[in-house]
Amino acid sequence: MSSSDASQTTNALRALGEGLLQRMDALLSRLEAQWPLPPAPPDWSKVIACRWKKRAGQGAKQGFLAPVRQTHPLRLRDLTGIDEQKARVIANTRQFLDGKPANNVLLTGTRGSGKSSLVRALLNEFSGQGLRLIEVDRDDLIDLADLIDLIADRPEKFLVFCDDLSFESGENTYKALKSALDGSIAAPPENTLIYATSNRRHLMPEYFADNLEIARADSGEIHPGEAIEEKVSLSERFGLWIPFYPFDQESYLAIVARWLRTLGFNAKEIAACEREALNWALARGSRSGRVAWQFARDYAGKSGRKRRKKADAGK
Repeated sequence: MSSSDASQTTNALRALGEGLLQRMDALLSRLEAQWPLPPAPPDWSKVIACRWKKRAGQGAKQGFLAPVRQTHPLRLRDLTGIDEQKARVIANTRQFLDGKPANNVLLTGTRGSGKSSLVRALLNEFSGQGLRLIEVDRDDLIDLADLIDLIADRPEKFLVFCDDLSFESGENTYKALKSALDGSIAAPPENTLIYATSNRRHLMPEYFADNLEIARADSGEIHPGEAIEEKVSLSERFGLWIPFYPFDQESYLAIVARWLRTLGFNAKEIAACEREALNWALARGSRSGRVAWQFARDYAGKSGRKRRKKADAGK
C-alpha cells in the first residue's frame, strides 16, 4: 500500500470515528433529556419537614428529600391523657436540641393513642429552635445510610421518623435500621436521631415456639435462642422505650371534650353529647385519641359547624 493510500484510509477511519462519536453524543443527549434532573436539596431555612421518596432515574430508583408543603398544625397542648409520655419525649428532645446526649426513641403500644401525633407536635413546638423532621417509609429504610449522609453536615437537628414500624418474618430491611441505630463502623451523626412508632414492642413477630426449651425447632433451627436474640436486639437499639396504653372512659371523654372545644362547642353542648361519644367508641371497639378526634369531626359536621383551620389536626 502506497503512502497515499494509507493516508486516505486513515482519513476515512478518522471520519468514520468522528461520525460515530457524533451519533453517540446525539443519542446520549436524547436519553439525558428523558432522565429526570436530580432534585435540588431542600432549603432547610424555610422547610421544616421532608419525606424520603424514590423515583426512577438512570437505571435505578433515586432517593431524594421532598419538602412537605403543609405540616400538621397539632401542638403539644392539644394532646391529653399522655402526660407522662409527653414529658419523657420532650425531655429527650430538649437534650438533643441543647447538644446534650439523647437517645433514639421507640414509641410502642395501642393504636390511636397519640404516638404519631406526639412526634408531629414536637416538630411544631421546636421547629423554631432548629428541629427538622424527615419521614421515611419502612420499605425505604435500606436507604438510611444515604439519607443520613445528606444531612450529616447540616447545622439543624433532624428527627428521622418512621411511623407504624414493624417487620415480618424473612424481611431483611430491619438490618439497615439496626446498623443506623447502633452497629455501623461510622459514628452516628450528632445532629440526627431516629424516632419510630410501632404497635409491636419488639417490632418483629414472636411465636410461642420461640419460647420452647428445645435444642431443635420444628423449622430446623438448631439454635432457636439465637433467633430470639436477633428479634429482641432490634428494639433494644432504641435507647428510650415509651409505652402507650388504652384510654379509660374518663380520659377518652376528656379528649373528646378537648377537640369539641377546639371546634367551637361550649361546655353544655359537650356534656350533652357524652353518651353519643361513648356509643361511637363502642362501635369502633376502641377508646383512643384517634377515635375521639373522628367522633368530634363527625359530630361537628352533623351539627353544621364550620371547621376551624387551626383545628384540623387530628390524632
